[in-house]
Amino acid sequence: MKPLGFCALILAVAASAGAQEPKKLSLQSALDLASRQNLDLLAARAQRAVAQAGVRIAGQIPNPTASVGVLRDTPHEALFFDQQLEIGGRRGRRIELARQEGALTEVDIATLERQVRRNVREAFYNLALARGVSSQRGQALKLAERLHDIAQARFDAGDVPQLEVFQSELEVSRSRADFQVAQQEEKVALSELNALLNEPAATDWQLEGPLDSLPPQIPLAELVDRATASNAELQRVAQEQKVEKSRQSLFEAERIPNLGLEFGADFNAPHDFRVGPRGQVTMELPIFTRNQGEIAQSRASQRALGSEAEATRRAVAGRVESAYFELDARRAEVELYHRDVLPATERLESMAEESYRAGKSSILTVLDAQRNVQQVQQEYLQSLFNAQSSFARLEETVGVPLD
Repeated sequence: MKPLGFCALILAVAASAGAQEPKKLSLQSALDLASRQNLDLLAARAQRAVAQAGVRIAGQIPNPTASVGVLRDTPHEALFFDQQLEIGGRRGRRIELARQEGALTEVDIATLERQVRRNVREAFYNLALARGVSSQRGQALKLAERLHDIAQARFDAGDVPQLEVFQSELEVSRSRADFQVAQQEEKVALSELNALLNEPAATDWQLEGPLDSLPPQIPLAELVDRATASNAELQRVAQEQKVEKSRQSLFEAERIPNLGLEFGADFNAPHDFRVGPRGQVTMELPIFTRNQGEIAQSRASQRALGSEAEATRRAVAGRVESAYFELDARRAEVELYHRDVLPATERLESMAEESYRAGKSSILTVLDAQRNVQQVQQEYLQSLFNAQSSFARLEETVGVPLD
């Protein structure tokens, strides 16, 4: 049976104290807010304009060259233009290469989005954990104060020595210090979440969604299949293969040399002509160099990327399996604390307090029981956070939202 006092603590862990009314924040709204406002994401998305400019650069046509000559010999003046013509589809393949390189930017942005999603999820539940610890230590302070009242009443009745009153006062002081430290750690967790959301550090949130709302379970085989299609590392290797293939295609197109067209006119050749047209065609002869090395290097890079893709695919599957089993272990740990450990320690603490109240045990027994229940409650909170963190790791490894 779930312990009622600590259950209420977990369900109310999202509430925060403050002068201003806190804003409501669910995990999904936090993820949406980070997607719109996170500064790292905004900086990465600005690179899209750079990639688009690269496509425009690749599509540029060479400018013509104009030449003007004035000579003492005849003809005395000349004007002609030189225009390089790209043939063999070189310009189109250059544009395609720029587009494939730009797609790498999209892969990097998607990778960063997954990282930010994991960080926001962990920061969200880290704040829930910090508030849970604050509430738990607040409860511990109340227990210590109640024990002090019992010790004082028994001392006044002459049942116990004053030493037990001093011991209970020391426990109250220690619990109060722990509570104040937990409140400061809560502020740190809030600041870290606000930094990811690009919100003012003092912005307070009322978290909607308790720490013990664990995400759904998904079969391992399905997770591995999703990772094969969506994992960030696999997507990048696949896109690098496309880039290298486009680069090889461009090298092959560059084996066909540009065609140079030159046309114009000569002027002022006495006794022969006043205006005489002229023109010529030039082309580099691809005799010695035909991009043999570049094409061989590109093919070798594609083979290396193919091997890398296979190795990455197996490594990703291994990481998915590892994250899956870690999450499974964390779920089992949470269930163990929830079902057995936490109820037992709370019953022990209650029995020890009643026994001391009745004069059947010493104050040290009660103090030990209270410290045990505080430690177990904190371990339970930590196990809940560890489960949420393991899910965040699994989700990032798979590469798609899982809840």
